[in-house]
Amino acid sequence: MKFFQKTLILLAMGSLAFTGWAFWGSAQPSASEPDEIIITLSAAGDVTHGGDRRKGSDLFARELARQDGDFAFPFRNVRHLFEASDLTIVNYEGTLTRSPSATDNTFSFAGAPENVQSLVLGHINAVALDNNHVFDHGRQGYTDTQNTLREAGILYSGNGVSALVKIRGTTIGMLSYNTLRSGYSSIHKQMPNDIRELRDQGCVLVIVSYHWGYERDYTPHSRQIELGRATIDAGADLVLGHHGHVINPIELYNGKYICYSLANFSFAGNSNPSDKDTFIFQQRFRIINGNVEDAGMRIVPCSVSSIPDRNDFIPTPYGPEDAERIVRKLVELGKGLDYALTEYPLAW
Repeated sequence: MKFFQKTLILLAMGSLAFTGWAFWGSAQPSASEPDEIIITLSAAGDVTHGGDRRKGSDLFARELARQDGDFAFPFRNVRHLFEASDLTIVNYEGTLTRSPSATDNTFSFAGAPENVQSLVLGHINAVALDNNHVFDHGRQGYTDTQNTLREAGILYSGNGVSALVKIRGTTIGMLSYNTLRSGYSSIHKQMPNDIRELRDQGCVLVIVSYHWGYERDYTPHSRQIELGRATIDAGADLVLGHHGHVINPIELYNGKYICYSLANFSFAGNSNPSDKDTFIFQQRFRIINGNVEDAGMRIVPCSVSSIPDRNDFIPTPYGPEDAERIVRKLVELGKGLDYALTEYPLAW
């Protein structure tokens, strides 16, 4: 049985019908447009907008009330970066549902479905939806989350669904896997087939997200490294990692980037984390007659909060001094990693 199902994509009257693939599209370029296309991607870490109802705690709802019910508040300090990007993807670490909790996890994350407005207003148009909290509220909670994202026009991938988006005539495919559930060996076997199927569907760019590693580890372990590099060898153009909740170094392997951990971002699962460092990874891809080239990358170092004494779930770019501190931190963490970056550009 195929892990990622093949389904038909329908496009009619300028709107999209969803039939298993999550898909978001734009018009084909005119004949007068140049052959060279630049696509800008932004990627950030873990997002959850809700709380643990079993404990009577909804940190996001509490902060939303402080912000006068303005759903735009979480991404107000980074929205300009996402708005200028063609595609912005995060890991959605939770559910959007009113169904009851169905887990004995230490934390069970759920937010009201209307919280999806924060993603839309923040110009986040894609999420990885394969992690250790997407089933906190059972199959119903997961289905509710899928439906809510779909109705909001947000792409999702994971648990048997891939995502396709067409930007200026270029088709981009996204895959997501959770090693905590599927295991590394199973993904090693399935992932190359899934990438091949996306290529067969006409994907020029393929982005793979992994929920992997150990929480609060600042460097990847050997199984992450092996899987990340194998994913590039199988044809992926970019690997994005989640679950660690803290930043990890980036590798440039065979000309492709592996972001081992993008850390927390707008994360209502922790009221005041001791380490508030995070960053946005941005890359420009040059597409020339269907061929992909790296047109540059940069990071935008951020704090997960706009205030120092607690987490208000408003990621905020650091000033120059802290930005350089994050660069030094990433370089130091990458020592001993064969293909780790030794420079992290802060500007294009």
